[in-house]
Amino acid sequence: MEEKYTIGETAKIIGSTIKTVRYYDEIGLLKPTSYTEGGHRLYTNEDIWRLEMITNLRYLDFGIDEISKILSEEIPVDKALDWQIESLETQATTLMDMISILRQAKEHDGDSLQYLHNLVNARTINSEHKKQFIDKKVKESQLLIGIPKEWRDSFFHYFNKYIINQVKSSAKQTAAWRELQELINDPQFIKDLKNTEFLYMNIVHQPKYNATTLVRKLENIHDRLNKALKQKLPASSPVVQAIVDDTARLYANSEQLDNKEDYFHYFVKYIQRTKTKRLERCETLCAILSPQYYQLSKANQLLFQGIEWRLEHTENSERE
Repeated sequence: MEEKYTIGETAKIIGSTIKTVRYYDEIGLLKPTSYTEGGHRLYTNEDIWRLEMITNLRYLDFGIDEISKILSEEIPVDKALDWQIESLETQATTLMDMISILRQAKEHDGDSLQYLHNLVNARTINSEHKKQFIDKKVKESQLLIGIPKEWRDSFFHYFNKYIINQVKSSAKQTAAWRELQELINDPQFIKDLKNTEFLYMNIVHQPKYNATTLVRKLENIHDRLNKALKQKLPASSPVVQAIVDDTARLYANSEQLDNKEDYFHYFVKYIQRTKTKRLERCETLCAILSPQYYQLSKANQLLFQGIEWRLEHTENSERE
């Protein structure tokens, strides 16, 4: 019979605490294989190996949500490692920037605290400066050229809401904004971004609603996706699939709605076209800049998974 260990023995083997191992069970990250007749947790060698892997990933600053997706193979390991490398590189840049500020303040002859205050304020980017930078780049790149202002505003709604209008930035967020500026100044990034216009043009050229109504409907969809995420609903659930249908009605033109399968194929190709290295880095930086934007990205991932499930389910049904 396979050897099993109590929670105390398991915690000792992995060099952790009973409280931590119990917490991983309570949040569903790793549940024990079995229990004693009295209801006490029992862990196998495989459980312990997975707990050690969780401990290693936590040591490398992976979040609980990311670890869960790695263990469930929801995201490939190499992809998760790329994300973490990028995140840590941003943190490293931030730390060097902070060290530079502290050294300058220390070496300043006079009121070091006032000088420190001035240095930090000089490096902090306010909302107006962000807006001016983005407006200039949109004009230079001719992004959404010929589109009325209210529709351009709806295209950038979430970026403006969570990134541009952010009130206060930490040192890490300031470093992320600087890198984001460099990225936006890259002509290839602008070219990649223009590829994201096509889906949006379905709405602009065959509008069912005005721009204000569109934003309200988008907010409603993302509120529902966030609730689904909190409830840990799978992409195949009726709730997520209902959101998939409502999203299709929102974005698809009349011809595409006649054949939803064709539209979903189109949508998947669109998503694949937008998964360039630069656009994905932009998403990472925006997630660093704003926790709300990070939540928005998670909601969009669930929506995409729901569309992929619908396609696979439809194709399997047709084969049967």
